[in-house]
Amino acid sequence: MHLPQDELERRLTEFQIVEDADGLFLGAVGIQVSRTHALLHNEGFTDFSAADLARKLFWERVMVLTANHGVFRLWTQERSPFWKDFGFTPPDAETFARLPAEWRNEFDGAWLTLQLKDEAAINAALGTGLADLKDAGKREAARVMEQAQTMRTIVTVIGFAIGFLAFGFVIYLLIHRYPATH
Repeated sequence: MHLPQDELERRLTEFQIVEDADGLFLGAVGIQVSRTHALLHNEGFTDFSAADLARKLFWERVMVLTANHGVFRLWTQERSPFWKDFGFTPPDAETFARLPAEWRNEFDGAWLTLQLKDEAAINAALGTGLADLKDAGKREAARVMEQAQTMRTIVTVIGFAIGFLAFGFVIYLLIHRYPATH
């Protein structure tokens, strides 16, 4: 594929490969994850007649990887009709603004994207859930503070009671140990 070997070597762990039944290399595709985005890049094949079959296998692996990493959107600059058949489309300006900056700077060309999950809906649900969780946390903190205040009051009352008893005991001892002599 005439790709820069020294550049790709340091990114070796990004690549998924496909082998035939005899263990011979058929192709590879790079998958790079950045926060909630994933980039499919640098696909290459030894036999392009098997490319679509290999891409189907890649697709299964890509779905597992994106689910494991919490990816909301896939990006690629690959031009095979296969990717468009799987739903990749050119991004509008608003969507393109979400493309991670490091990919804008590293890759030139036209982009295709595929939304895997509705990020706005998930963030809204998380926002509501987080607000509820925050409110529950505040209620729990207030309850614990109230219990601590009650406990502090009980300990203070018990402390004063013990202090009065000890003071009374000392006075009792002084009166009975040292009786007044006339």
